[in-house]
Amino acid sequence: MSWYIKVLKNYMGFTGRARRKEIWMFILFNFIFAAVLSLIDRAIGSNFSILSTIYGLAVLVPSIAVSVRRLHDTNRTGWWVLIGLIPLIGAIILLIFYVQDSQPGDNQYGPNPKTAA
Repeated sequence: MSWYIKVLKNYMGFTGRARRKEIWMFILFNFIFAAVLSLIDRAIGSNFSILSTIYGLAVLVPSIAVSVRRLHDTNRTGWWVLIGLIPLIGAIILLIFYVQDSQPGDNQYGPNPKTAA
């Protein structure tokens, strides 16, 4: 849970690097919260899924920010996040980038977060 909170606290942090654990824990908790809110929306009979929509909008910027930092950790520019707009192929490419190990040592985006921790 602390990884999720860490991402939310750094919601506008598009600089630096993010470890694999940081992005995957954020994705996990994001999925859990979205699923619970979706169930609540269904239970109250909401056709528009108002709670899920509000939550999705609230975590949009932090999601993009942690994605950019993760790409920085693999020594890629944050603009690669836009490849996710290509249906299916873009998501697969981003998934491959997200599961790759950090670039050892420092890079142009900052020190390795594994050694800093």
